[in-house]
Amino acid sequence: MTDNTKYLAIDYGLSRIGVAVSDELKKFAFGRCVIENNINTLAVLLKIIEEENISKIIIGLPVKLNFSKTHVTDDVINFANAFRNFLVSQNKLIEIILLDERLTSKLAEYHIRNSGLKKSKRRDKNLVDLISAEILLQNYLDSQK
Repeated sequence: MTDNTKYLAIDYGLSRIGVAVSDELKKFAFGRCVIENNINTLAVLLKIIEEENISKIIIGLPVKLNFSKTHVTDDVINFANAFRNFLVSQNKLIEIILLDERLTSKLAEYHIRNSGLKKSKRRDKNLVDLISAEILLQNYLDSQK
């Protein structure tokens, strides 16, 4: 029997959340969407989990280069705990992994800058969040090979 589940990655932000999903073979990450971080966030993520048949969630944990906390590290940990509790309340037993996301935003900005996109499109913060989630997930997938 083949495993047709996928993995989901979250680049958490106080305003927006970048979401990426793997393929069923868990070899490639694809940016899926950027959602607003508001009262409906967990419900929107649950819908994506159900639509995409998600079996594991990777959430980027922001830390500084010296491994100390950033101004949003605790917010991400609190979000991960709330998300875990919400999933349990929905009878979804899905593993959540917090993964070091150092430099993913900088790498995303680098890719965008060198992508050939028009300057107006390169300034789109949603694009940075989307690509950051994709990089985070691809890093995780590559580490599992």
